[in-house]
Amino acid sequence: MTSASLSEFRANQSLYIASAQREPVEILSRGAVRRAVLISPELFDRAMEALEDSLDLRDARNAEVGDLVSHEELLEELRD
Repeated sequence: MTSASLSEFRANQSLYIASAQREPVEILSRGAVRRAVLISPELFDRAMEALEDSLDLRDARNAEVGDLVSHEELLEELRD
């Protein structure tokens, strides 16, 4: 992962944005405190999809039998 101080990032934004298309760029302040991580839109989209899938799996595991909907009920609901 590439790292840059906040002042370096401000001075060379386009360089670090281009770099973030290949790998995450860590933005630091006060020499070592991580303030942000710049990533490509594609990596962000993949991460969000993975997070949503993980949450869906968690919800499915935690669902009670009464919360489940049959295939037929789902089809009927989609038709309405």
